[in-house]
Amino acid sequence: MLSDPIDAHRSSRRRFLQISAAALGGTLLPAAGFAQTKISTTDLGGATLLQGAGCNVVAMPGPDGALMIDGGLAANTDALLATVKTATRTSRINTLINTHWHPEQTGANEAVGRAGGVIFAHEKTKTYLSNAVYSVTFKGRRAALPQVARPTKTTRGDGSMEFAGVKLDYGYMPAAHTDSDLFIHVPAMNLLVAGGVVSAEEWPLVDYRNGAWLGGRVRALEHLADLVKPDTRVVPANGRVMTGSEIVRHRDMYQKLFTTMIGYLNMGLGPEDAVTRNPLKEYQSEFGDPSAFTYGALKSMMIAYVPD
Repeated sequence: MLSDPIDAHRSSRRRFLQISAAALGGTLLPAAGFAQTKISTTDLGGATLLQGAGCNVVAMPGPDGALMIDGGLAANTDALLATVKTATRTSRINTLINTHWHPEQTGANEAVGRAGGVIFAHEKTKTYLSNAVYSVTFKGRRAALPQVARPTKTTRGDGSMEFAGVKLDYGYMPAAHTDSDLFIHVPAMNLLVAGGVVSAEEWPLVDYRNGAWLGGRVRALEHLADLVKPDTRVVPANGRVMTGSEIVRHRDMYQKLFTTMIGYLNMGLGPEDAVTRNPLKEYQSEFGDPSAFTYGALKSMMIAYVPD
């Protein structure tokens, strides 16, 4: 019997951090050492990408404060908010958008909420943040966030808003990474913030404990591929900025995997069999060990999909 690939993924990541800390003479601190968190900034032309707080964060300046898309881990909130205010030349956060409910996206919610900022998300994100929940992306059960940290404005689907004279389109991607994923598209900047459904450097897990499945991931990539131009800048939840051309490639990759997984189901294979067969081995050098993702992808299909 294979060990759980998700636990193996976590173990390898912990080992990487331990090795990195040793190589840097112990300068890589745990999350509790947020005072020394290093946040890097990249100018996106009208917006700023901030990296190092636990996820990619995009910030825009406005006359009444900054807009943030995602908020990093709670331990990094002070460093992140200080860097956002400096980068946007503002003194407060006016609006925070959560692309989904995972801790890496919602860590700044409480600080922003207590300061009177608006927190915008899908209504299912508010539901998850209002209850104790489990996930395939962390161990144990996370308690509900305090009332002040929960979204104050929600959506059920697609729509748009205006911030500082710039139109932001948002869209719901059902069951793609969680069951509460939003993308944010800024056509005037040729910029798309895609959240946790895609990455150029790793395999974003399918949170099948919370409504996500591989079919939802495929539909999300199909939708995003229809939105982008080849040179659209796409900001994933983690890692480097991608291009629209890469989103089209990822759509094709996930569509192919979905067809393969349907074949596995019809053969009576389970998640462990899928890991052994390793249908994503050709991409391993690019995105890393796909075992945890493959396991979860087929597991999600067993929960959500009934073959003809």
